[in-house]
Parts: sequence; C-alpha cells; structure tokens
Amino acid sequence: MAMHSPQDLDLLLSKLSGDDKFRTSFLKDPQLALGTLGIELDADRIPALRSLPAKEVFIASHHAIKGKLENAAGAVPFFLSGRR
Repeated sequence: MAMHSPQDLDLLLSKLSGDDKFRTSFLKDPQLALGTLGIELDADRIPALRSLPAKEVFIASHHAIKGKLENAAGAVPFFLSGRR
C-alpha cells in the first residue's frame, strides 16, 4: 500500500464530510473513488460489507481521526467499517 500525506487525508476527510456524490461513489467502488483523489488502495483492504458514519461524525471528529491515522489509504478500511 502506498503511503499518503496528511494533505491527502485532509482531502479525503473533506470529501467524506461534505460531498454526497463522492460518498456514494466511495461506498460503491472505494478504489475508483480514491483514484480520483490520487490515492491508491489495495483491493484486499476493502471490506465486503461497507457503511460510512454520518457526515457530521467526520466533521466533529476530523482532528481526532487525523491523530489516530497515519495516512489516507490506511484510513479507508476504518471509514468503510462505519465505526465511530
């Protein structure tokens, strides 16, 4: 898995907290959606059952999420699990 910058994670969090079209795309095909942001993800890291927390959770938890996760690609399985 490629490592990505904190700026990549900021962009991903921004998209997940405010862009309904991206959220829909991200749930349907995470690899394709992330590719539009220049973020690579191994297909084997994508859970079969996917859900996302509400946009408000991303907004309220932006700094806490960044503190727990090192890069955007590593965050994807966490986000898609729907865990808060």
